[in-house]
Amino acid sequence: MSDNESRLRPGDRALVVRAAIGGVVVLALVVAGLMLPHPGIATVRGWAESTGTWFVVLFLVAHTVVTVFPIPRTFFTVSAGVLFGPMGILLCMVASTAAAVIAFVAVRAVDERHPSAVLARIREHRAYVPVAARLRARGWLAVGSLRLIAVAPFSLVNYASALSPVCLWPYLAATVAGLAPGTIAVVLLGDALTGESSPWLVVVSGALMAVGIAGLLVDARLPASEKA
Repeated sequence: MSDNESRLRPGDRALVVRAAIGGVVVLALVVAGLMLPHPGIATVRGWAESTGTWFVVLFLVAHTVVTVFPIPRTFFTVSAGVLFGPMGILLCMVASTAAAVIAFVAVRAVDERHPSAVLARIREHRAYVPVAARLRARGWLAVGSLRLIAVAPFSLVNYASALSPVCLWPYLAATVAGLAPGTIAVVLLGDALTGESSPWLVVVSGALMAVGIAGLLVDARLPASEKA
């Protein structure tokens, strides 16, 4: 690999810097959550535990349906940690993956059969162009790197992937692998806000954020070749 290929391109450099800043902010919130008392949040956790299985199912369905649309998933991820503790990791992974697949299949079907003004608006979104360029250059690997740290909106990555040549099964695998580190880290943040979690979760959360940033950095340094 030549020196030019190994250097970060300006757009990739901005993504890595943004990801690093986001990771530091999340880690600081985890530390604050462990150090500050939150009796009200602990009460909410107790209420959630007393409601039984139906509330878990309702949360899972709501998370899946809402995040198919361009609505940030962070609220659900943090809430899962607050309400369900570590079990929230599984709930968020299942719901987010299901939402990503539903959005991908729906947008691709509409784009293939009935191109519409809605899809035109997706393509005109200012954040769409760099995401689409990364998908053309990296294919399904770009899906994973864009999921590692939320440098682009979750829904936009779903829609842009559907409008790219990326196939469903590689997209699904890359989505699961890419979402895991950040999802676990943020759910642990929510868990820490109850004041009942172990201080070691700070280390775990920080390590997971570092994995996400490192993955994005490695991807950004790899040479790219345009794909049809």
